[in-house]
Amino acid sequence: MNNAPLPAEITLHQQSRTLEIAFDEGSRFKLPAEFLRVYSPSAEVRGHGPEQQVLQTGKQNVGISAIEPVGQYAIKIVFDDGHDSGLYTWEYLHELGQNQDALWHDYLSKLEAAGKSRAP
Repeated sequence: MNNAPLPAEITLHQQSRTLEIAFDEGSRFKLPAEFLRVYSPSAEVRGHGPEQQVLQTGKQNVGISAIEPVGQYAIKIVFDDGHDSGLYTWEYLHELGQNQDALWHDYLSKLEAAGKSRAP
């Protein structure tokens, strides 16, 4: 068993399209739906290895329709673009929160390099 922080509170802000997560060790992150969508842990997005990752484009206005608990270790996020595969473990959500700025910058760089856009 790992010692990953556990969520103390999870709040979906529909208006701002953000998922706010407070962890039991004191950290708190506001993760935009678009960020969560483009970093979905699903095989559809991540592939089965780094070379198979699929760059997600046009997700700027994506929202979250539902959040479903999965056991005591993860949530499944249902996005309003129909994407609902991939389990967001507490550890993965914490990692996304901690590395949000670098990951977002990396995503924007990949979009630019591919000549793609966040706009739908």
